[in-house]
Amino acid sequence: MYYSKSGHTKMMANWVAKGAASVPDVEVRLKAVAKATADDLAWCDGVAIGSPTHMGTIAWEMKRWWDVVAFPLWPKIEGKIGCAFSSSGGLAGGGELTCLALQIVLMNYGLFVFGIPDYVAPGQTLHYGAVCAGRPRNKKEREACRRLGRRLSEWVQTLICHRPEHDPRNATYDRFTS
Repeated sequence: MYYSKSGHTKMMANWVAKGAASVPDVEVRLKAVAKATADDLAWCDGVAIGSPTHMGTIAWEMKRWWDVVAFPLWPKIEGKIGCAFSSSGGLAGGGELTCLALQIVLMNYGLFVFGIPDYVAPGQTLHYGAVCAGRPRNKKEREACRRLGRRLSEWVQTLICHRPEHDPRNATYDRFTS
């Protein structure tokens, strides 16, 4: 689920969805907050949420969705798995702060959130979620988004669906070091 004003966060959401769908036995719904319902959230076992960075935090459209639309589900959705992604206006524009703020929202609903220790390329991490300055322009930024979605599906398959063969700790994709 995402909110996107300029289209950059929507591009990221598409890459996250591709990564999530790359894991067997996973069904993905890609929803803009304007079209997402509480039923969509109740339906899923895991959710990746994305917002552009606005003034160093979540865009009000995303925050409003959680405050109003999702609120009847609190705490009924406890135990799901969630992660975050953000597009900002530039490097050091607050994308990681926005991911952390999104994770705090998820934690308040009782969702488990995760970080990813991987480097998807030299100097490209997603410890707090996938972050881009603007749109995902290059292979490493797209891979960060894909990896976030894939890792979400792997954790859902492992921890919720009890399919240990999908455990991301045993994954066979490239992991770079700093």
